[in-house]
Amino acid sequence: MAHDPYASLRVPNYRWFIVSVLTMTISAQIQGVVVAWQIYDITHDPLSLGLMGLAEALPYVSVALYAGHLADRLNRRRVGLIALSVLVLCSVTLLTLNLIPGFLHRHGALPFYGVIVVSGLARSFLQPSRNALGAELIPRSLYANAVAWRSSSWQTAAVVGPAIGGLLYGFASATAAYAVDSTMMLGALVCFALIAYTPKPAVVSHESMKESVRTGIRFLMGESVLLSAQTLDLFSVLLGGAEALLPVFAENILHVGPQGLGVLRAAPAAGAVVMSIYLAHRKPLQRAGMTLLCAVGTFALCIIGFGFSRSFFLSTALLFASGMADNVSVLIRGTLLQVLTPEHLLGRVSSVNQIFLGTSNELGAFESGLAAKLIGTVPAVVFGGFASLAVVFGVGAGVPRLRRLRSIEGHDPA
Repeated sequence: MAHDPYASLRVPNYRWFIVSVLTMTISAQIQGVVVAWQIYDITHDPLSLGLMGLAEALPYVSVALYAGHLADRLNRRRVGLIALSVLVLCSVTLLTLNLIPGFLHRHGALPFYGVIVVSGLARSFLQPSRNALGAELIPRSLYANAVAWRSSSWQTAAVVGPAIGGLLYGFASATAAYAVDSTMMLGALVCFALIAYTPKPAVVSHESMKESVRTGIRFLMGESVLLSAQTLDLFSVLLGGAEALLPVFAENILHVGPQGLGVLRAAPAAGAVVMSIYLAHRKPLQRAGMTLLCAVGTFALCIIGFGFSRSFFLSTALLFASGMADNVSVLIRGTLLQVLTPEHLLGRVSSVNQIFLGTSNELGAFESGLAAKLIGTVPAVVFGGFASLAVVFGVGAGVPRLRRLRSIEGHDPA
């Protein structure tokens, strides 16, 4: 049978799902660029950028396992709608704060951190319910194709969002950027509400919430391939991420202002879009394990090069290449999660996975900000890239099952 690269997009409910992911990500990326620039403009302290990540990661982690439990017990669409509604309110709050004359001058960065905390809580409930819902909307045979298109949509939005955010902030105002942010987030809520979803009968269980959560953790801990893939992501982004420090590079090292910051923020996603479209059209990977290790290693090398670069063009190109490499690992990890996990555990396992995936960026931002404060911005990025490379070699040597992993499609979970 011929490979159909658009198979998952032919499912109407999955198309609404993808459009919701697309519009929400554009909104979040606009918000991320503008908030980061405003905070750094207020404080001129790289640690303040790291605290942005910590402000989102701590509330996210605090409820992630409970959120996964709810995603496997309640209507996943309803949970997602409530979480998205809270994110709409967060966007509107940022818009309102910028409309009040003198408010930010009097209160500094603190109001931003407050909104980030609330958005972290909302995102913690959204991710497992949305991930599990997405898996229910399509046949299992289309999981890899669906992950590729979902990643492509996310990354496309991550290209468009920072560019829009940087241009709006640089040529119009923060208020205009937050107005677009709020509109896009509302659009994501509407698209999500249009998904026609009938929940499958819940698996009858008399487990307590604590035991329910333990079941999800035990499953993940028993899947060495899945666990090692998530470990790679956690430490490569935790140690090798440079995104949190991009405002410092844009202002003090590359001297390109908020418009240049938008380009730098968009570059990894642009690379990921190119790679995700290619992966959606090609046949399934046949040496997935080694491909994953090489992709994460390439990502680390790009981050090291970015740290040394003093050219805006070269820096952008390296970030573009890092996005291409990262997208390969995103596809493999996302497909492994859905292929190896039984449907009734998807919410809980997704919540554990999101502690790896969803907080690695935020905790990595804090690590980057703290390291930049202690040893300087450039040494922090370069050292983090080398540490990430060391993790790749360690996982590759320590988990032979991952090295030997071949095709990741067509398997049923145990």
